[in-house]
Formats: sequence, C-alpha cells, structure tokens
Amino acid sequence: MRAVIQRVKKASVEIDGRINGEIGRGLLVFLGVGEHDTDADLAYIERKTAGLRIFSDAEDKMNLSVTDIGGSILVISQFTLYGDARKGNRPSFTSSMEPVKAKEIYERFISDMRARGINTEHGEFGADMQVKLINDGPVTILLDSTKIL
Repeated sequence: MRAVIQRVKKASVEIDGRINGEIGRGLLVFLGVGEHDTDADLAYIERKTAGLRIFSDAEDKMNLSVTDIGGSILVISQFTLYGDARKGNRPSFTSSMEPVKAKEIYERFISDMRARGINTEHGEFGADMQVKLINDGPVTILLDSTKIL
C-alpha cells in the first residue's frame, strides 16, 4: 500500500461541481492499494499516518502528529500511485488492486481513521475529482508498506 501525505493548511475535494470533503489544518492523504496488500499493509499505513510527527511544536520542531494538534485528514483514492512507467511512456497500472477490493480497503482506512478520533473527510472512490490544497511547508511524505524494515 502506498500513501502520499501532504501537510496542509486546508484542502478540499470537488466532484461534479460540489465540495465532497473539506478540511482545515491537517493531512491530505493520497491512498493507493496494491494487488497484494493485506490487513497488515493497511494497519501499517494507518499507524504511520496517524502517528507521523510532521507538525511543529512550540520550539518549531516537527514533533507533533495530526492527532496531537487535533487536525483533520482528507483521503483521496489514488490508484495511479501504482503506475509503472519504466517501459515506454504510458504507465501500466497492473500492480493496482482490482477496484471492488481496493474500494473496501479505502473505506476501511477512512472508518479506521475516524475510529482513532481523527476528523476524516474523503473523496469518492473512482470518481473524477478536483483536489485543492494549500500545502504547509511544503511537507510531503511517501509511505510504502512494502518498504518496512
């Protein structure tokens, strides 16, 4: 499983001209599910997302997590995180999980973040979405559950 996480001052997602999800200070999470991902991959990405200490403390050091600051998360499904462009110029997405299973995992991520007490907004799986954000920093982190030591 892969997640691109951006620290934001605010972010929103629009679908068909209407705002579907909107947050203030927090994390914008682009979430991609790979064909071989398991519950362990999901748990890893959830734990890391909730615990990432990328917000500044009183001494301006990145020491606080989204939960520490009472921030929010905006989650966007992003199968293109598994795009493989090593051959040619048109990416292959064969490493992405098939949509029905991937949607289940995406929805579990959202509900699990909410169960952790984090205000969590989201896009719509498989929809054409316009994402707006004000990146804070910028701070962008890539998580990949296959890169666990």
